[in-house]
Amino acid sequence: MSTPLQVTARLRDPVTTEDHIRGPADAAVTIVEYGDFQCPFCGAAYPNLHELLRQRADTVRLVYRYFPIANVHPYAERAAETAEAAGVRGRFWEMHDWLYEHQDQLDPVHLSLGVEQVGLPPDELNAEVENRTHADRVRRDFVGGIRSGVNGTPTLFVNGVRHDGGYDLPDLLTAVDAAANA
Repeated sequence: MSTPLQVTARLRDPVTTEDHIRGPADAAVTIVEYGDFQCPFCGAAYPNLHELLRQRADTVRLVYRYFPIANVHPYAERAAETAEAAGVRGRFWEMHDWLYEHQDQLDPVHLSLGVEQVGLPPDELNAEVENRTHADRVRRDFVGGIRSGVNGTPTLFVNGVRHDGGYDLPDLLTAVDAAANA
């Protein structure tokens, strides 16, 4: 009798200074999330990841990468490009949080209001999104996700290994604690 081949999906693109990172640079555990701002499952994972960072502040850093599934979520790509436009102005995480906290308001009109609420110039950001100024960055993250075996959102990698467990807080705490003690 033979054993079925099991392949562990691994992160193919290493974390760099160009990534959006929240948490200490020397954290024992790095979580890379491939997410879609309009995905309801990403929206459900968002508060759990936020709480995980609070409870394991010295242990975990979170890296966010774009994986907009545009054929299912029509506003996801625009939201990702808006977040990147905020990121080049040093406000990525504020925009990230607003997008997940207002997932039902990602149409262009509400998105402009959100940009303003985050304290950024909506006309400038809208022009950059219309001109697809940040589309290459979003596409680079998406392609990196494909290369790493991402086929849905959210997909998490814990210290470079795909996390195939749940996204509720106890599952995330267990995965982080196991990785920190490995």
